[in-house]
Amino acid sequence: MNTEHIDIDLARYSDWAFTTSVVVLVGALLLLAVELAYSRGRKADERSREEQMVGAAVRSAVGADSMTPGVVVEDPTRTTDERIGRVGLALVYVGIAMLFACIVLRGLATTRVPWGNMYEFINLTSFCGLIAAAVVLRRPQFRALWVFVLVPELILLSVSGKWLYTNAAPVMPALQSYWLPIHVSVVSLGSGVFLVAGVASILFLLKMSPLAHQDNGFGRMIERLPDAQTLDRIAYRTTIFAFPIFGFGVIFGAIWAEEAWGRYWGWDPKETVSFVAWVVYAAYLHARSTAGWRDKKAAWINVVGFVAMVFNLFFINLVTVGLHSYAGVG
Repeated sequence: MNTEHIDIDLARYSDWAFTTSVVVLVGALLLLAVELAYSRGRKADERSREEQMVGAAVRSAVGADSMTPGVVVEDPTRTTDERIGRVGLALVYVGIAMLFACIVLRGLATTRVPWGNMYEFINLTSFCGLIAAAVVLRRPQFRALWVFVLVPELILLSVSGKWLYTNAAPVMPALQSYWLPIHVSVVSLGSGVFLVAGVASILFLLKMSPLAHQDNGFGRMIERLPDAQTLDRIAYRTTIFAFPIFGFGVIFGAIWAEEAWGRYWGWDPKETVSFVAWVVYAAYLHARSTAGWRDKKAAWINVVGFVAMVFNLFFINLVTVGLHSYAGVG
């Protein structure tokens, strides 16, 4: 490996930042899962508050012996759950910051844009997904959704660190082009936002399914999520945002392909699956605005697009061989 222009110390710090990010995000997932598992549902909590207020008013009217009649005492268990959730959310932001540090340090160590191989590309895509989730889920009532966003994010990062890791090195000759920072960054942003959209559609389908009404732990967990229309709206808006971005990423890739290989399109496996995923998302947006296809049918199309995106991220580079094979995989 050519390490002539590599800052080994910065590369090592980048690796440490990556490991720290994964560990912190795992801790955040556990804390947020505790809040989701043990906190009461929003509707049940509101009913409980109403009952407490009514009870306090009745006791005050009949002369009940109370030091502070009419005052509602907050449930300490709920307060503890909220504090756990807030700590978990704080850890999410720390994990995002550490992943950002990992990416920046990698770039400084190699004196190039830090997305020149699959390890770096997945890290950038995961970071974009986390930033998108931080923007979309910024309201306190959406905090429970972080559990379901962090699961695929941690799977991406775990696979990246375990099987896709590549030592810091100069970018391979085939990728030495000004199109690298443009094409890959745009595709990473679109893919990361699509991840949030896919999670929202999956949760929407669960919310609309009979499983959400079962009197068991899973049913109560689903009940604690935002209502189905809110989840559907999150999926739709994030897809609208990501769709043109990912489309431009595909177009930029085609322009780069013409410069590098003399043709805009060659039905390379990654090109093909990217195009299929883009068409699926176009079908979702069309179905979402078509009577009779809204709600469940459209959501299923969005889930298919999400599966195609994940398939494109891993399977194409790990199993198939094509012009997009690089970083020692494929």
